[in-house]
Amino acid sequence: MAVTADAAALASTIAAAFEEYRGKLTPESAAFSETAEAISRELAAGSGAIVAEQDGELLGCVMIKQVDGDLYFGRLAVAPRARGRGIARQLVEAVEHEAHRRGLAGVRLGVRIMLTDNQRLFTSMGYVETSREAHAGFSHPTSISMRKALPTGCVDQPR
Repeated sequence: MAVTADAAALASTIAAAFEEYRGKLTPESAAFSETAEAISRELAAGSGAIVAEQDGELLGCVMIKQVDGDLYFGRLAVAPRARGRGIARQLVEAVEHEAHRRGLAGVRLGVRIMLTDNQRLFTSMGYVETSREAHAGFSHPTSISMRKALPTGCVDQPR
């Protein structure tokens, strides 16, 4: 788990990972305005972050917070140089493990309708669509909410 001292590295990783979506998402992702200060405040207020590191290098991260009996994750980010290694899947598995450790019933996320590759990843991991929402100012859905119910038994440790 990350600590407030990691906020700058988390913000940098998120910015690098989301850069490929600049100008492609409507509305633009709030990840583009993410700052170390904002992440530090979130961490201090009880949110968390799970990181993937190798040899002290931050390869990926995901922000987490408890919402209505589930663990919500957002800002799933893998540094471009580290893609193709299964890190996103490992981070999601780590979120699931953390939710189970906390005794929570499930894991939630939001994904943009345009990001079909991300939707496929989450669906392959057992997440199901629960609703579609429109961002403020839009009359049509722009985002999909997904959830995975966790088994009540043991959950395997993340790989």
